Amino acid sequence: MAADLPHHPPYLAYADEGNADSAALPLVLIHGHPFDHTMWTPQIAAFAPSRRVIAPDLRGYGASPVVPGVTPLSTFAEDIAALLDDLGTEEFVLAGLSMGGQIVMECYRQFPERIRGLVLADTFPGAETPEGKKTRNAMADRLLREGMRGYADEVLHKMVAPYADAQVAGHVHRMMTASSPEGAAAALRGRAERPDYRSLLTRVTVPALVVVGADDEFTPVSDAQAMHAALPDSTLRVIDSAAHMPNLERPEEFNEALAGFLAEVDG
Repeated sequence: MAADLPHHPPYLAYADEGNADSAALPLVLIHGHPFDHTMWTPQIAAFAPSRRVIAPDLRGYGASPVVPGVTPLSTFAEDIAALLDDLGTEEFVLAGLSMGGQIVMECYRQFPERIRGLVLADTFPGAETPEGKKTRNAMADRLLREGMRGYADEVLHKMVAPYADAQVAGHVHRMMTASSPEGAAAALRGRAERPDYRSLLTRVTVPALVVVGADDEFTPVSDAQAMHAALPDSTLRVIDSAAHMPNLERPEEFNEALAGFLAEVDG
């Protein structure tokens, strides 16, 4: 029946796993570009036995509707708030990687009262530079013109390290090539206009976990150290033998860091 549909676009697709009755806080996982919620498969498997785990496909990605044009980070955050309203999830720990980490910061800007802990993985809080804006918009044009495969081939071994497990690299490449060029381009154009979140980080009143792969070229360890320094109550974990996606490249180490943080926040 039409009356049962959510009242907001874009009716995000999502995974909702685990124990909704758990006393532990729900964990909400926000994927990066150009991926989908399956980038969190090892974390869903690890944490769903003890708590509710919600992992949406962002607008324009995975099985969620594609909205072409420009998708600012503020729109992604509004979509997540609306989804969590629908799911009756008032308070939660919010984790994001790369673009997902920037969306987490935007969520904290919009609805800090709902967020009990932040996980910022392989991400960066600064605004885009003029050069970066040009690069992102040029890449958006290219994806619309050529599709995703050439880009996916080029960046695969910056997303995951060249020495990454072949199955992990294959999963990452499949997510990238399956992404909609229109959705990916809209996100790139939106991220080009993102605000600077560095001062916001200094005002965060909840615990935070900052995680980064030791060999990440996109968001190097120095970026993670700067976020750790800015956040009033944060833990920094550098994951050895990983690049931009330590949650997939080194899931045991990533999950150990996340489990320790969740225990602290639940406590």
